[in-house]
Amino acid sequence: MPRLHRALALVGLLMLSHNAGAQKLRLVADGWPPFTDTTLANGGLATDIVSTALARAGYASDFEQVPWARAMLGIGEGRYDVLINAWYSEERTHVGRFSAEYLLNRVRLIKRKDSPIQYENLQQLHAYPIAVVRGYAYSKAFDEDRKMQKVPVHNFAMAVRMLAADRVKLTLEDEFVARYYLARESAKVRNAVEFMPKPVSENSLHILVSLKNPQHEQIVAGFDREIAAMKADGSYARLLKAHGM
Repeated sequence: MPRLHRALALVGLLMLSHNAGAQKLRLVADGWPPFTDTTLANGGLATDIVSTALARAGYASDFEQVPWARAMLGIGEGRYDVLINAWYSEERTHVGRFSAEYLLNRVRLIKRKDSPIQYENLQQLHAYPIAVVRGYAYSKAFDEDRKMQKVPVHNFAMAVRMLAADRVKLTLEDEFVARYYLARESAKVRNAVEFMPKPVSENSLHILVSLKNPQHEQIVAGFDREIAAMKADGSYARLLKAHGM
């Protein structure tokens, strides 16, 4: 009988090991610091939050960083299980299951601290040159407003330096992204500018779980449950703080 017990225990351990291996999820995202970037601690803020919540839900994971188009194609084909950083769109529901919101992207205007500019609507901005990053989407209304005096630049660092030097009157960026890059600017630049209160746009950030994964509903449910628990027990806030947010 003891031998039978040992044999059954061994079979049980092997089954647990097999199941754990089968649950390892393939996470994917493009490079988007501070949210997703392999050069950052734990792959960036979003990667850290997502992998932590999934681990608490019982899923091990690996993260791969690829261009956005390849990530989306991989989710659709089932080569990846979880897209880390997805904004909601109806089109994407045909390839994946969205989680609830776990972060909020706020695109905010930034001005010089000594500037009297006010912002309540886009029409108020028509009088000012605004540095914008080439190819970047801010909001549908802003992007399509032809009366805006947009000054194209290569990146946010260039935009905020031009703002600090008073070569433009405004720039704008996702708040988390802006804070990440401002922390790497000189004190002269950081101290010269400030965020304006009202956001230009807000987009909720979700994970998108491939419909090719037969457990996509369970994965999303587990993720949503653990994000709520992390917010309740303070671990979510600690992750934000650990990433400088």
